[in-house]
Amino acid sequence: MLSIATVAMMIAPVGFSSSPLKMANPQMTLTVEGKGQVVIELFRAEAPQTVGHVIRLSKSGFYNGQKFFDVLNKPRPFLVRFGDPNTKSKPMTDPSIGQGGSGAKIPVENSGKSHVKGAVGLATPPNDPKNGDSQFYIMLDKKPFLDGSYTVFGQVVRGMEIVEGIEVGDQVTSVSISGE
Repeated sequence: MLSIATVAMMIAPVGFSSSPLKMANPQMTLTVEGKGQVVIELFRAEAPQTVGHVIRLSKSGFYNGQKFFDVLNKPRPFLVRFGDPNTKSKPMTDPSIGQGGSGAKIPVENSGKSHVKGAVGLATPPNDPKNGDSQFYIMLDKKPFLDGSYTVFGQVVRGMEIVEGIEVGDQVTSVSISGE
């Protein structure tokens, strides 16, 4: 005679699990002109407001055509920064570069993620350190002293060598979102 457990195993669909399904995180792909693609995993569960905002901006085309405007890699690797719409039309030497955004205020979220190499964080303006908008940075090295002060909402999963070669003025021709 077969036990109930044995019968259940025989009729259960292959691959069935009683544990909840874990949804994969969405990914954002930056196409950097002349250099290649950078793929970033977005931490939807850990930073839902930030990730939702960045996805909306990406889908609207907000980031397309913008340029990296801040590269801090000397004397030690630190970060590259992106997300100011002023970079589409103004020279990189314009004093307003680094101050533009979409006009939204996204509160800093404690994602529990660290500022490791390849971490992607929401930049905040000096006059409003509790809120960010469209600008974000990608870490070139680990900097744990930043943890808890900014929202880490993503991690580079492919193309870190491209990030390490970014220079001021490098243009992102398109930003796409996949895996929502």
